[in-house]
Amino acid sequence: MTVVRATAVLRLLVAALIVAAVLATAVAAAPIDPFNLFGYFTVQGNVIGAVVAVVGAVRLLRGTPATTGWSVVRWCAATYLIVVGVVYWAVLAPLGAAGGVAVPWANTVLHLVAPLAAVVDLLLAPDRSRPALRLLPLVLVYPLVWTAVVLVRGATDGWVPYPFLSPAQGYGVVAAWVVLVAGVFTGVGALARLPLRASRS
Repeated sequence: MTVVRATAVLRLLVAALIVAAVLATAVAAAPIDPFNLFGYFTVQGNVIGAVVAVVGAVRLLRGTPATTGWSVVRWCAATYLIVVGVVYWAVLAPLGAAGGVAVPWANTVLHLVAPLAAVVDLLLAPDRSRPALRLLPLVLVYPLVWTAVVLVRGATDGWVPYPFLSPAQGYGVVAAWVVLVAGVFTGVGALARLPLRASRS
């Protein structure tokens, strides 16, 4: 099996594991408001990662060359998955928080397997291509929109996906956490770019 085919197969396998983990989480949590279940960045980041993995596998098998836009999409998806893993193990796990994933094996897939797969893909995928550093702010767009929606929900219906974003702490504390999380996304995005090949275009 060639490197291209092996990479495509691994991407499809990881995507299937993510879908299975999200479905298992939804079944275990039923009945649950889907806006709550999919309000977790863990779930959203993994769904994005699964979609990008499937599209990336198809592109590899078709021999589609990497464009700047596609490189940025892969970069963003990998960054989100890595942050999911880092934040969970560094912040949520010590607090005993499930991060929205109460099923043990699904929790392992979404918080460990998928982030590690993203790192491996960054390091070894034959279609990796390094976007210009000036595009780094694009990595922050989705997380900042997600954060804004979470803060609005916290202020209106009181639901927040993670305890460190709870308005009960006071908005000064929440603002500090938001700045910290934004810094984590920026730092991880910058580091995630390093293993990628410089674009020749």
